[in-house]
Amino acid sequence: MKLRISAGILFPLTLLLVSACNIIPPAQSDTTRYYLLSAPSLPAGGGAGAPHGLSLGIRSVEVAEYLHTPSIVVREGANELVSNEFDRWAEPLDAGISRLIRTNLVDAPNVGRVLVQPFPFEGDRDYDITVTVLRCEGVRSGFTRNTSHFSALVDITSRGPNPKVVAHLNYIAPDSKWDGHDYAQLAAGLSEAVTGLARAIVAALPATPQM
Repeated sequence: MKLRISAGILFPLTLLLVSACNIIPPAQSDTTRYYLLSAPSLPAGGGAGAPHGLSLGIRSVEVAEYLHTPSIVVREGANELVSNEFDRWAEPLDAGISRLIRTNLVDAPNVGRVLVQPFPFEGDRDYDITVTVLRCEGVRSGFTRNTSHFSALVDITSRGPNPKVVAHLNYIAPDSKWDGHDYAQLAAGLSEAVTGLARAIVAALPATPQM
């Protein structure tokens, strides 16, 4: 009797386990794509810096709060933001912008070296640069009007006992075309925008250090 009861219990349990195995979905491959901000072309000077150029420090690069997400942000309409979880930045956006700005500054003819935080103790600097990114996103506004949009505020501050802001930039990059779907194209457009910001910073630098 005990054997028959055990078998009666085990048989339904076996059927339940087999059924559970059949309803578990198969593993799905990861379709997430990652993108980097990158220089449109290799630096002409190889990023070595000018022998007697200015010494700069990138003190900070801050991005707007809504950009603190690994997903690439797209604006649809005036107040709607959307993000695709499968199209992401390969690094934090502020770090990518800082890296690309430094890459372009080092290649400028009037710049000797560019330091980033944390600054070394022996790293004397002529000017410090702070960047606040206001917008860095794609914009969908119609079938033929999709673009990228980038804007930022920049302060260039002198060093020494009496530091002061020597230049303030309100930079708005020209919108670049985007098809509304190709995130590699969007990343390339935003890369060009950050490169344009770096060029604007170089143009705003004083010719000599100001104490």
